[in-house]
Amino acid sequence: MSPERIARAGEVEVAYETFGDPGDPAMLLVMGLGVQMLGWDAELCGMLVARGFHVVRFDNRDVGRSTIFEHAPRADVIAVAGGDHRTASYRLSDMANDAAGLLDFLEVDAAHVVGASQGGMIAQTMAIEHPGRVLSLTSIMSTTGDPAVGQPHPVAIPALLTRAPEDREGFADFAVEAFRVIGSPGFASSSEEERIRERARASYERGYHPDGFGRQLVAVIASGDRTEALRELEVPTLVIHGLEDPLIDVSGGRATAAAIPGASLELIEGMGHDLPKTLWPTFVELIAENAARTAEPASERA
Repeated sequence: MSPERIARAGEVEVAYETFGDPGDPAMLLVMGLGVQMLGWDAELCGMLVARGFHVVRFDNRDVGRSTIFEHAPRADVIAVAGGDHRTASYRLSDMANDAAGLLDFLEVDAAHVVGASQGGMIAQTMAIEHPGRVLSLTSIMSTTGDPAVGQPHPVAIPALLTRAPEDREGFADFAVEAFRVIGSPGFASSSEEERIRERARASYERGYHPDGFGRQLVAVIASGDRTEALRELEVPTLVIHGLEDPLIDVSGGRATAAAIPGASLELIEGMGHDLPKTLWPTFVELIAENAARTAEPASERA
């Protein structure tokens, strides 16, 4: 693992780390709403390196040690959902531009792009708007932006709208409680909870920016429906979704796979809205298999 560094992507500074040999094919990991690059565990990154990839993880804007839009207006989720986008400081397109800018900084022409949750939306947007930069696309526990699919179940809504405590231990407790609601019931364990707690503590110490969460959330809402644009993609695509996901209903994953020509859909029993360690070997195998499809003619993938 390389030391953490800062890249300049347009007007935004992006904190990132790399794993493995820069001579190997690049794999860019894009994390979800309010989650730092630590959401891609270093051990999981190492497993991808072992499959022959040069892995890059990074903090999206407004989280961790990337640029924080601290002077932007506080996001008004209700107003944005109602069509008033004045407090939407940016869109998913801007976040996709950050990711493409990071590749520019690293002098990487194109990468296999893997996104989880909001990261899946950013990865989809990157494939739509920067198609030459995406060798393969993996969208995990994500959706298309169509409001008819992928909506949270009522039990999960507090995880989106409740502000976390301001102190480190309160923040860690909040993270554990949230994942008890939205996490994977088929893979829950005390060791999984402890991993979440330790990651929350480490994230807090790297940089706690609760208003950034709201700005990222309204970026999703304000960006609209990608379905028609997804229908035009010509990239090997894998969609992974948990059948027990209460935060982004599995209908979002099904709709994503249905929209993208030739996409492969993997639905996992017992998986909720997280990346439990027990499933890491499965994720790695599926992601590597999808990356290998890059060499196939488009007609075969379809």
